[in-house]
Amino acid sequence: MKSIIKTNKLCKSFSSGGTQIHIIKNLDLEIEAGAFTVIMGASGSGKSTLLYSISGMDKPTLGEVMFNGTDISKYTNDQLAVFRRENCGFVFQQIHLMDNMSVMDNVLTGALLISNDKKAIEKKATSLFERVGLQKELWGKFPSQLSGGEAQRVGIVRALINKPALLFADEPTGALNSSSSVKVLDIMSEIHANGQSIVMVTHDLKTAVRGNKIIYLRDGAVDGTLELPPYMGDNAGKRLEKVQKFLDEMGW
Repeated sequence: MKSIIKTNKLCKSFSSGGTQIHIIKNLDLEIEAGAFTVIMGASGSGKSTLLYSISGMDKPTLGEVMFNGTDISKYTNDQLAVFRRENCGFVFQQIHLMDNMSVMDNVLTGALLISNDKKAIEKKATSLFERVGLQKELWGKFPSQLSGGEAQRVGIVRALINKPALLFADEPTGALNSSSSVKVLDIMSEIHANGQSIVMVTHDLKTAVRGNKIIYLRDGAVDGTLELPPYMGDNAGKRLEKVQKFLDEMGW
């Protein structure tokens, strides 16, 4: 498959008390279009830092991030803001919905930065709400009136409203109970099966099983990868065993 992201000698460092802390170290990585890529590793291995660097949320210290052949690491902050809005969707553990806006308005706000056709956007939002199973009576409510699982489904709709080339998810089930986690993961699997490229950071084994490629980081570098066949409900058990064996080999 064609690569959507390719990094070349990617480095990310921070200064703390006069000392340089190297989080990502000369990392070469290729993420394929149409793949469900999962990034795993121990705490402090650089998972979220890598996700932020390749999505344009943060700029690398050194190296290149090629997105469909364009080096976005050279973009200004304003250019990166436009890039993210036009190409990326984001789903986080903390959902960051705006408390003073309704569910529908939370979704429409970002889309209206790209298109002024409010009627068309509302139609698309309605279709996405139905797709993720969010009942119509919730669309006019405020985020504080939703359960965690319902709020995360709103977050997914917000991430998809602008038809992103790539959906980034950082621990999307980390704050959810087991039942809500399964519903959210089912949605992620369904949108991937329909062609959505996804990059997801997780520390959870049952979440990682949904991917078709797992990249394991250690100390800011790729330590191993695992390729998996497409996720199907009836092959979840075998996939779980395979992922567990891989992680054991990685010393997870």
